[in-house]
Amino acid sequence: MTTVARPTADRGGIDIVDRRSGRRVTEVVLGDRWMRLAYAAPLRPLTRMTLFRWAFCSRLMGWYADRPRSRRGIRRTIAALGIDTAEFRDPVESFSTFNEFFYRHLRPEARPFDPSPDALLSPADCRLLVMPELTGETCVPVKGRAFTVPALLGPGHTDLAERFRGGALAVCRLCPADYHRYHYPAGGTETQHWAVPGRFDSVNPMALALGLEVFTHNRRQISLLDLDVFGTCAFVEVGAFGVAGIVQTHARGPFARMAEKGYFTFGGSTLVLVFTPGSVAFADDLVDNSRAGLETLVRCGETIGRRPA
Repeated sequence: MTTVARPTADRGGIDIVDRRSGRRVTEVVLGDRWMRLAYAAPLRPLTRMTLFRWAFCSRLMGWYADRPRSRRGIRRTIAALGIDTAEFRDPVESFSTFNEFFYRHLRPEARPFDPSPDALLSPADCRLLVMPELTGETCVPVKGRAFTVPALLGPGHTDLAERFRGGALAVCRLCPADYHRYHYPAGGTETQHWAVPGRFDSVNPMALALGLEVFTHNRRQISLLDLDVFGTCAFVEVGAFGVAGIVQTHARGPFARMAEKGYFTFGGSTLVLVFTPGSVAFADDLVDNSRAGLETLVRCGETIGRRPA
């Protein structure tokens, strides 16, 4: 995965920490002009409702991304976002639509992972925030509005949410430059799955900084996982602007660590993982960056935590 980045003194992007280099860089946002129009312009209530609250715009973009004509934007996007095509399993010329490029496969060796069973692995290429201990059932992010686990899981799951009181949580934000297939962070069994309808707000930090209730008001799909080493985990797939589909590629039942779980079609998106108390200790660098209000750029399969001793 390659992210176009600039020194943090530049403007117009989002400050993140690249875990591999340890450098603080500025992520360039694809469609930044539209984000600012919707969330920072004087007419933002009107533009936000028109662009993001209703499904029409996202579905229209998804429809176009599935048309052969859309493939003309593939090389332009690769160049603009600095995407490393050497990681692709299939050649660029093989993609007949933009969506085929967007949810592309990678070569297996492009995302190695720690074979140790006590390692919790990143489920996706993402910008990661971790909360090592929830305040009761409430997540209080450094940026954005606080939300509760019951609201995240949706109506009818209050008793289940009680199991996560005082637990830990990870927010994995995927951007257009990223590999958009996501994987199981450890081996285990999927026991339940349900969908929650909602709107299509952006998961961009610009939107979160306005206090929008993105994680509890956006459309999402939720799986309850029984992980072999880490116990019960709620795996939440949050759709956002432009996401015309959240596709499950694994049926309910047992799975191996890093087996593919699903993928997002075109647009921005987020994964939220919720763990029960005492089941995971996140890596120190992720905790330190998150406390400073900085997302950490991680790759799918990197170790993000371990089972506490």
